[in-house]
Amino acid sequence: MQKQEQAAWVREGRCAMGIELGSTRIKAVLIGPDHAPVAMGAHDWENRLEDGVWTYHMDDVWQGIQSAYADLAANVEKDCGERLSRLEAVGVSAMMHGYLPFDAEGHQLAPFRTWRNTMTAKAAEELTALFSFNIPQRWSIAHLYQAILSGEEHVKDIAFLTTLAGYVHWKLTGVKALGVGDASGMFPIDSQTGDYDAGMLAAFDQKVTGYPWKLREILPKVLNAGEDAGCLTEEGARLLDPTGALEAGIPLCPAEGDAGTGMAATNSVAERTGNVSAGTSVFA
Repeated sequence: MQKQEQAAWVREGRCAMGIELGSTRIKAVLIGPDHAPVAMGAHDWENRLEDGVWTYHMDDVWQGIQSAYADLAANVEKDCGERLSRLEAVGVSAMMHGYLPFDAEGHQLAPFRTWRNTMTAKAAEELTALFSFNIPQRWSIAHLYQAILSGEEHVKDIAFLTTLAGYVHWKLTGVKALGVGDASGMFPIDSQTGDYDAGMLAAFDQKVTGYPWKLREILPKVLNAGEDAGCLTEEGARLLDPTGALEAGIPLCPAEGDAGTGMAATNSVAERTGNVSAGTSVFA
């Protein structure tokens, strides 16, 4: 009976899909209205060390996402007897932090610098002093400021700076936004406003001059869980599913980092539960 019910959910477009880009595997998971998994797909990948930078190529990102989605769709058809074409919602999460800058035409300006890189010690130290707030080396703002300190030519052309999840979400929807959890790994968040800390933004802009942008202008908009973060465009649908079966128009939640999705996956967001992480980020 369960398989028949799940087949009906797939046919009626009542399932939601999550895509997670981890450090060694890209996962696609389909859940039903009961929040239990219906099917999943996966693709293994690895970062590369190129010119002293740990990175992933964007071609690898899309090949991996398409492979994981195709694996998911094949498993849905095998287990439920239905072709995956309609979804109720989609969400993207990925490894947090790092550096992905783009110009006004959407061209990538520098190789993706992942959380794994440790070339921003001077920037992290100076920003920690400037903000009176700890800025780890892996944070996006540390990477940006280090590029400024190093005199990197591309910085003047930045129109958008985001994380891996933010990049994938942007390409799927056209919306330049992030969930507050992932955004907090780019730049400090004011807990009262749920937005980037205004005082720290002002301090950065006062210190960094001579560029045609202000910091807030190039950062993604910050959204809370449940807010409208756009819909899957036709172009986005083809990026996920080149076969053309997946329909556009599916709503997406704000993209998040792996910290928040880890809490959701273990149900640590339920009342009277807790979560402690002691990985690359330590938080409670």
